[in-house]
Amino acid sequence: MSFWEYLGSQRRQLLTDAFQHVSAVFQCMVLATALGVLIGVVTCRSPWAGNLAILSTASLLTIPSLAAIGLLIPLVGLGVAPTVITLTLYGLLPVVRNSVVGLRGVDPALVDAANGIGMSRGARMLRVELPLAWPPILTGIRVSTQMLMGIAAVAAYASGPGLGNEIFRGIASLGSANAFNQVLAGTLGVVVLALLFDAAYLLLGRLTIPRGIRG
Repeated sequence: MSFWEYLGSQRRQLLTDAFQHVSAVFQCMVLATALGVLIGVVTCRSPWAGNLAILSTASLLTIPSLAAIGLLIPLVGLGVAPTVITLTLYGLLPVVRNSVVGLRGVDPALVDAANGIGMSRGARMLRVELPLAWPPILTGIRVSTQMLMGIAAVAAYASGPGLGNEIFRGIASLGSANAFNQVLAGTLGVVVLALLFDAAYLLLGRLTIPRGIRG
């Protein structure tokens, strides 16, 4: 069976796996973004706290993703739970780092101006600092998403959702007629989804970042 014939015969399963892959990555990126920006907001004003936050999240990336999932299986079982925890933790570093850097890079004169018109700290953060720090934060989100697209495929080891199941099925049946087709279909699917995610972020940037800030 040729690769194109395989795609045609397995179209429904591949679309289901692709949807699950996108859903897992998207939901975990929402969690990682919320946590990462919150950590950045809390720690950006303190040099040691910001550096500690970046160092702590960076240390998570030193753990191989397969090992991290394997360590979580005895604690939370197979399936969605180890996938969500692993992807969320791995997605933190670029968001935390870019949030801290972006917030530290806000022009102090603009912060003083906001203070001068009586803005509270919360209002200043929401209406002045976070909007100005949004471009580097969005870049961090893009980087995290690209990483998680690949890591999510490894989650199939723990019976997680997504295109990794197609890849692992092919690896497990090496030598069979469709083993190569399975690995290739899963791999190309991850690449295509990553490109589509990145295109969506580029569009989001154009819609949310003023042209003067985009340069």
